Amino acid sequence: MPVQANKYKSGMQGQQEAEAFLLAGGYKILARNYRVRDGEIDLIARHEDYIVFIEVKFRSGVGYGYPRESVGAAKQRRIIKTAMHYIAVRGLDNQDFRFDVMEIFACGKQIEVNHIENAFDTSF
Repeated sequence: MPVQANKYKSGMQGQQEAEAFLLAGGYKILARNYRVRDGEIDLIARHEDYIVFIEVKFRSGVGYGYPRESVGAAKQRRIIKTAMHYIAVRGLDNQDFRFDVMEIFACGKQIEVNHIENAFDTSF
């Protein structure tokens, strides 16, 4: 299987693990893979009074660093811009929101989830 196909498959596995974790924690999934021209948000959910924009990062190890480290300033800006589009289109201007990162680690057959709430701040 080509590297790109493996990467897509593992990414989808990570997203499914993240979604199951969120649902078990009382989150309601509003959108998956929300795309606009300039960006994508893996998961959008409602939790309590918040709309939560979630970036999911899957790794089979930390040889290349922790997954959260790959969500740098440029990626954050794209996620924020995409979230602003979602908020505007749905008329959610009066909602509280936050940006989370979910790290999914595959250690053999074990899956570990690290949910980082308020992973980055915005200057809306």
